[in-house]
Amino acid sequence: MAKEPKDAAAGAVPGGTPAKTSKRKKEFRKKREKRVVPHGVVCISATFNNTMITLTDPDGRTVSWATAGSVGFKGSRKGTPYAAQQAAMTAAGIARDQYGMKSVEVRVKGPGAGRESAVRALATSGLHINAIKDVTPVPHNGCRPPKRRRV
Repeated sequence: MAKEPKDAAAGAVPGGTPAKTSKRKKEFRKKREKRVVPHGVVCISATFNNTMITLTDPDGRTVSWATAGSVGFKGSRKGTPYAAQQAAMTAAGIARDQYGMKSVEVRVKGPGAGRESAVRALATSGLHINAIKDVTPVPHNGCRPPKRRRV
């Protein structure tokens, strides 16, 4: 003789699923307090193919980010200065409106075309720029570079 589980014995439907006894009460979570970040760090990574803008608080926790691709550009247009400008405006707007960011320190990395235009866009979007620092990694004769392109 097979034993039935205890749940199935009381008020079970012949199909095998137990009947619902009562509705659950809705659990209310506390609304998360909005984090106010008055000063932040902007990391601009400008490659030949794309430009990535990340706004963080001074500890390095990401507040907002945007790339030329996430703004809507595709293919070779992602590497243009205009795409970098639009990405910087988008990321700065979110940080300014949702987190109350007022001043930033800018760190630019990479050789891309969107370096200067991204910094200018941050300034025009209403963020006060305290410092601009170039943090592009420079090899001390490290890896062998790829062979020259023949076009």
